[in-house]
Amino acid sequence: MSSMSTPRTKAQISRSAIQRLYISMRHLFTRGSYKPLGVSGEAMIDSLRLLNPEIYGSINDPERVELDGLFYVFQRLPKGIEECRYVKLISREGFENTDFDPIIPAKRRRSCYRIDEEQMFIEMTRGRSDIYDILTHLTFLYVEAEKIRKNSEDHRENKRREWEMLAEIVQREQEGEEYNVEVAYTYLSTLLGRTYDETVKACKRFSNDPNVNSIFHITYWLGKLSTEEKENDQDREITFSSSLREKIGHHSYGELWAENIKEYLFENDLIERPLHIISANPHSVMNSLYAPAAIGQKLQFSTIEELAVKLSMDDNQDLRERVETYAIRSGMHVIDDTSGTNISVQIIDTTLIKASKISDEIGWDDEYIQKEKPVIFVMDYAFGEQAYETMDELLKPYRNHENTIPLNIQSISVMGKAGILEGTKSDIMVPTAHVFEGTADNYPFDNDLKKSDFENNGLFVCEGPMITVLGTSLQNRNILRFFKESSWKAIGLEMEGAHYQKAIQAASKIRKGVREDVILRYAYYASDNPLISGGTLASGSLGVSGVKPTYLITIKLLNKIVSGN
Repeated sequence: MSSMSTPRTKAQISRSAIQRLYISMRHLFTRGSYKPLGVSGEAMIDSLRLLNPEIYGSINDPERVELDGLFYVFQRLPKGIEECRYVKLISREGFENTDFDPIIPAKRRRSCYRIDEEQMFIEMTRGRSDIYDILTHLTFLYVEAEKIRKNSEDHRENKRREWEMLAEIVQREQEGEEYNVEVAYTYLSTLLGRTYDETVKACKRFSNDPNVNSIFHITYWLGKLSTEEKENDQDREITFSSSLREKIGHHSYGELWAENIKEYLFENDLIERPLHIISANPHSVMNSLYAPAAIGQKLQFSTIEELAVKLSMDDNQDLRERVETYAIRSGMHVIDDTSGTNISVQIIDTTLIKASKISDEIGWDDEYIQKEKPVIFVMDYAFGEQAYETMDELLKPYRNHENTIPLNIQSISVMGKAGILEGTKSDIMVPTAHVFEGTADNYPFDNDLKKSDFENNGLFVCEGPMITVLGTSLQNRNILRFFKESSWKAIGLEMEGAHYQKAIQAASKIRKGVREDVILRYAYYASDNPLISGGTLASGSLGVSGVKPTYLITIKLLNKIVSGN
């Protein structure tokens, strides 16, 4: 009797699409180059379309250009990349020492260099996750470019009048000449396959960000290069430098980053002091410890959160500088990154902070501080697999010519942004384990933070396993619902947790360079809920609403560190 195979679920189909996409990326990276609309590029496009990630919205609509997705992507790619036929991904290869002006995307810390009119070089120093991230974004761009090209042609494949008028508008815009904006919106709406209102909204969103070109400019150049490839065989191409292919996976940047930090600790007699590592943004710890004393009297605040809201305003750069200046005079040292990791570091000697200057919200135990002399080490967010590289190198003993000194690490805390699966933006997740998507790896751990630590503060708080995903831009609802509703009972998704745990468990349980009972503290605040329509990262940033959960978590972490609890 023949057996019938069970039909695959939508989640299984989506997970297979992710795996195929990553296999294609790894193959093309090893090969060294590919054409986005060649056979290999089309295979990636087909996998991305099948996956249909939430962040790329209407990618599968044959006419409607995905506007929120475009804005999200262009905030993470170098300005002007839409004009470039050739994109080359490189390691750090000396361009920082040339006269090329680096282009740094607003939402991704990458150094990029416009070599000429047609070519953009992009430094990849943050590991494979960074490479996969940018290749996914570029693949999405080529899909949308093809839509624009097709929308610009009539049934005989001749250019529509709207396309010719867009070219004139872009020329006028470039030369600073005036044009009828409402007429321009009308032409553009046809080429984007969107309504007039949708087009106006997108135009305003793009024009309000100085780090991206106008949607008129982007639409024209995406369509132009797509047309030239189809009509004139002027192929677009993505290449990977031999240096990048050689260095990837060898911790070249993480090792240099960690050595710079340990040398500072050694030279300043901090290497054997109790060390508390915090992976977080570079401002919340500093503001919580120093802002009340630096500017609190001037602003008259009632809580650290209220003070942080004022500091987050765009027109308060002078106040932020005052806080940092005061912090540097009061025990904080900033180690700017020169290694290429793009992860800045703050080292805080707590014995140099005056107890009388600390906010009452911080449970400062000065007797404990003066006796134990803890040092707080704050590292900016890592990106995906880079978390393993940096943490793995950081936890190794310091070695100089004379001896080997293990770091006296007391606690490791991670505060990050993550997608939540039940709740909404700004809510809080407390993980009990990290499950690595697409592998059999899972990392349960004893989290010193509990759900009860954050309740009764006006935010929804959930506790449970979290999924460490290969890339947030590849998630779709089918996969996320599977993780939420199956026996995994996942509460959210992020990109670094399993990588951090892999490094920590190797250092504590195998290498024995870190004590096995090192205290672990993880908490995340929700940047988006990809299961809610309009709730993805592409819909916009948290803004001021992110201040409350950020400082709620930060203050809880600091209270535990500075009180010895």
